[in-house]
Amino acid sequence: MKILKRGMKGFDVAELQRKLKILDDGIFGRLTAEAVMELQRKHGLEPDGIVGQKTWAVLNADTELRKSKRTINEIIVHCTASREGQPMTVDAIRRMHIKERGWSDIGYHYVVYLDGSIHEGRPVDKAGAHTAGHNTHSIGVVYVGGLANLPNVPYAKLPPKDTRTPAQKAGLLKLLKQLKKLYPKATIHGHREFANKACPCFDAKNEYKDL
Repeated sequence: MKILKRGMKGFDVAELQRKLKILDDGIFGRLTAEAVMELQRKHGLEPDGIVGQKTWAVLNADTELRKSKRTINEIIVHCTASREGQPMTVDAIRRMHIKERGWSDIGYHYVVYLDGSIHEGRPVDKAGAHTAGHNTHSIGVVYVGGLANLPNVPYAKLPPKDTRTPAQKAGLLKLLKQLKKLYPKATIHGHREFANKACPCFDAKNEYKDL
């Protein structure tokens, strides 16, 4: 994650503010700095108000999921369709979605990194842009990966593969359990159930049928 400090603006600051449970206006001002320092003191970190690797780690471990104001009846799992082992961040996905697809924000609500950490994307109160015909009443979850990483093979020809690391499998399971607590009547699906795609490159509906 980016190092964030006072004076910065943007989506990353808004994500930070949501994790801190303060107004997510995307502006790193005095109130945000004070909230960061309070968190740092609570966890024995230097209260410098700068959000670096250690502070992000605390935030990601402590984050409680917000319940959407929308009615949620589906939780849909995706992959980023990127090479196995290739890191990808919320910010990188967001830039791609805005630039290449013309969307206002990242299409997914949660992203699971290679290390299993869970990161917020689009605010849950806003409909996602991840599954045509299902966005209004769903939560979009994506894990980084989904394509084999074969040498000398162009990206467009890479075959789909369940590339989830052990940490990602654990992180995704943890996230889905938390979401089911918030939305007990919601059913879990893979994107491929609603589109002619391999995504998320494993049978999510069957794997999580007992949640």
